[in-house]
Amino acid sequence: MNRLLIGAAVFAFVQPVAVTGQTVTRLVANPGTVEVTAGASVALSIQAFGADGRLIQAPLRVAGARGGVRVESGRVTGLAAGEYQIFVSTVPEDGSDPITLQVPVIVGWPAISRVEITTGGERLFEGARVPHRAVAYHVDGSTRPYPEVSWVSSDPTVATVDAFGNVRGMRSGTVVITGSVEGVRGTMAHSSTTTPVARIDISGGQQQVRTGDVQSFTAVARGEGDRVIDDAPISWSYLYQPDDSIRAPAGPAQIDDGRMVADVPGVYTAVASTGGARAEFSFRVVSRNAVRKLDIVGQGRESRVFTTDLWIWEGVDGRDYGITGSKNGDGISMIWDVTDPTNIFKTDSIQVDARTTNDVKASPDGRYASISREGASNRRDGVVILDLADPAHPRVASTFEGNGVTGGVHNMFATNDYLFVLAGGDKYVILDVRDLANPTFVSEYNHPNSRVHDVWVHDGLAYSAEWETGVVVVDVGNGRYGGSIENPTFVTSFPLTTGSTHAIFPYYQESTGRFLLIVGDERVQREGLAWEGTGPDHRQQYDPATGKGGYPRATSGYTQIVDFSDPMNPVQLARYEASEYGTHNMWVEDDVLYQAYYEGGIRMVDISGDLMGNLYTQGRELAVFKAYDPLGYIPNAAAAWGVMPWKGNIFFADINSGMWSVKMRPAERPVS
Repeated sequence: MNRLLIGAAVFAFVQPVAVTGQTVTRLVANPGTVEVTAGASVALSIQAFGADGRLIQAPLRVAGARGGVRVESGRVTGLAAGEYQIFVSTVPEDGSDPITLQVPVIVGWPAISRVEITTGGERLFEGARVPHRAVAYHVDGSTRPYPEVSWVSSDPTVATVDAFGNVRGMRSGTVVITGSVEGVRGTMAHSSTTTPVARIDISGGQQQVRTGDVQSFTAVARGEGDRVIDDAPISWSYLYQPDDSIRAPAGPAQIDDGRMVADVPGVYTAVASTGGARAEFSFRVVSRNAVRKLDIVGQGRESRVFTTDLWIWEGVDGRDYGITGSKNGDGISMIWDVTDPTNIFKTDSIQVDARTTNDVKASPDGRYASISREGASNRRDGVVILDLADPAHPRVASTFEGNGVTGGVHNMFATNDYLFVLAGGDKYVILDVRDLANPTFVSEYNHPNSRVHDVWVHDGLAYSAEWETGVVVVDVGNGRYGGSIENPTFVTSFPLTTGSTHAIFPYYQESTGRFLLIVGDERVQREGLAWEGTGPDHRQQYDPATGKGGYPRATSGYTQIVDFSDPMNPVQLARYEASEYGTHNMWVEDDVLYQAYYEGGIRMVDISGDLMGNLYTQGRELAVFKAYDPLGYIPNAAAAWGVMPWKGNIFFADINSGMWSVKMRPAERPVS
């Protein structure tokens, strides 16, 4: 049976077959170069040969670039057009260097069958600009991302079109705009007229706002007699006068359909124009001054193993507790008393049959906890259920290994009665845990052709983070979409920008009435960037004999904020991207994003009000803390895994140094 191992940069699987005792000296791939169409899959065979040239059996590790190809069960599936490499290596048990092989992969797109040209429904007239978009459909019905379009106007004296589909009316007359993708054409006809617009009125906006505050303007085009012209195309732009020219960046603001946000202080002018008419609104932007002081409250040091996720809960005895897992820690999980955050101490440890206990959860009522297992000796990973009747010293109540969870459990979500268990990164299984000694299978959900990493349940809807698929939403008891806990029913899915969708947190924002999804990437690599890092071999304790290890990881990626108020029409509002680092797990409470940002530490971000652009460049960061511990597993290498606010303190797990607690002080000045 193939075991799926999900790493940060690759999909990998091990083929556990009998070892003959011979040493592998050469690997051969058939075919030598893989050619596949996006969405299709082809077989790939890897053969191992010994020194005598005979075919032998040996365990192999095979990995393909995430987002480009998927390698699974001896087949290669193309995900996005491009040229990639599949990396193959042996798995020596004696510590020797592995034999490696690189297999080139060429992924092509399916053929284009039709092209549709769309606009926002605006009318074309002299001097007006109407953006056009070409949607290219493949023969299988999927759409081509970012197609290369050739635009042509049938009569440039009537209307011109640039390389990006922007059409500008020149005079009255009829014109046909054509967009071609790989020889397949789509057309749209227009009747251009003289401009009916006499003036534009702008409403909305304030005279002074802070960086990061979104201004919302409305532009109304009017003709003779103040007649409103609803279908006039409005173009938005802005002007900028910096307060300090030394500080002025190249792109200090964004404006989109009347919504505008500024990143730096200065005087800005929003401009609406169409057909020769123009209106302006000027306003001042001042510094947000959001930064707050942060105090280190306490630490529960763990430097013997890598610490993974954490969960905090109030025990049935009224005290507060935390549980942390470990990576490559021989199945160890730690129980902490965190009642006094200045004195975090271990009360117990639990060892289960696993290589890694990646995820830990406790139920909202504090009745039970769960530990995920990966790398069990019997290859039946599953989950361990803990009875928290004595929260300082939990008792193993049961282990669930059936119904598809044998291939490794990487993540979970706990409710009082049910536990959602991610099975082999392929699906999630729902267990009834009302009887802790006898957890039972209820149902499962497996999204087609998708890998899942995280799931969070809110109001009967399960929101899962599924890498290049993006976000998948399933009714598991809400009922509005016909689903129940026994019959999970698909609601909707949508992709996100990076194709590295890793973690998700649903959040109702009271200040705006919006329901938001906070979605985080995970990319434990920096391929293509100037600083690519030291590589995974160095993310171990320093070995003086070999000189290897002792360096922190290098990551990239960011947090995306999606307006999910209308599940069928999600809108990507904003992002939080701190350069040089990559995101991991997060929490949101009272309009504050608590983000574990790997080597970027934990970062607290103001997400109040309307959101747009990159919150990092707008000065919305409230506080940052990096856990530098000279006695850590890798000394002084901050690596925040997970974070959870609890009773006024902020608890987080650092990979190299264990459990920490910090606290943000109140704002030193009133915020308008």
